[in-house]
Amino acid sequence: MTPARAEIVVDLAAVRHNVATLKAATGVAMMTVVKADGYGHGMAQVAAAARQGGADWLGVATIDEALALRAAGDTGPVLCWLGVPGEDYAAAIEADVDVTAYSVAELDEIRMAVVAVGRPARVQLKVDTGLSRGGAPADRWADVVAEARAGEDARIWTVTGIWSHFACSDEPEHPANDAQERAFRDALAVADEAGLRPEVRHLSNSAGALLRPSARFDLVRCGLASYGLDPAPGHTSDLGLVPAMTVRARLAMVKHVATGAGVSYGHTWVADHATTVGLVPVGYGDGVPRHASNVAETWVAGKRRPVRGRICMDQFVVDLGGELPPAGQDVVLFGTGRDGAPTAQDWAEACGTISYEIVTRIGGRMTRTYVDQEEPG
Repeated sequence: MTPARAEIVVDLAAVRHNVATLKAATGVAMMTVVKADGYGHGMAQVAAAARQGGADWLGVATIDEALALRAAGDTGPVLCWLGVPGEDYAAAIEADVDVTAYSVAELDEIRMAVVAVGRPARVQLKVDTGLSRGGAPADRWADVVAEARAGEDARIWTVTGIWSHFACSDEPEHPANDAQERAFRDALAVADEAGLRPEVRHLSNSAGALLRPSARFDLVRCGLASYGLDPAPGHTSDLGLVPAMTVRARLAMVKHVATGAGVSYGHTWVADHATTVGLVPVGYGDGVPRHASNVAETWVAGKRRPVRGRICMDQFVVDLGGELPPAGQDVVLFGTGRDGAPTAQDWAEACGTISYEIVTRIGGRMTRTYVDQEEPG
């Protein structure tokens, strides 16, 4: 077969390894978060690998994502958490998916779905402890808890979990972390006093799971770290996590450029000496960040090669330093970093963003290939 013009290579053994490593390091139940198409890695495939690695739960944002997991054959516990009025709670209930409620109004919608379906729901309650995003605000929490308890008494649903989300867990000294953990414990006390006995209480994402043992409770939710990326660069210890994604393309052409030649739109880079450049056939239409123009690096023929000029919709140019590798030569945009190639974190730092954005946005016209290396380390 002809090699792909550009592809995302996902190592499923790395996902299994990472999930198992994280579960052993935290010592509690593990939810692997596979929302946003598995952070760009492919939701169904990484979900299966995560289960093999020991994931007790899977986490997604939307009901549609949860239903897609069920359609792919997953039968284990799945939590979804992002809804709007009119969500299809009936489909989630029928699929035995845990749904999240932030408000009495959402509980009312879930109640109506239960009546329509004729079976009880599995409901988790989310409280806002200081992120000021989703979740019941503190002054409404008691009302949500009371409604949830009433529904449980009426056998409308089972409250399977109570949870919240950190705002600053990647900054371990930030005072918000202590404040949020206190607020979460206060919210749990309200629920306990009302008689709720959830299966799981959870607060920590990847960074919180690794950096704040006191906040692990019954379950941690690991997203980014499950894909081998560092959720808190500069703070986490080396657990041996392995990046699961490698993005590569093939050089479309190689050419000489003379001193003074401008490269790409706007001539934002002009050669100050004669060199050679290679054309990489992917661009921002494939999720390559335009912010990487003139700042990111790639890996070609055993060396890091800087991006020169603006990244275009379908292509960009790298400086080959006078060398002439053949057209068709592999170009690694980012990968594991074990051979010296850039990582997603390197691209994130070059672009002034986070590695989450780098891996979830990449794709476009690239193919996705799965490998299963037995020894990802």
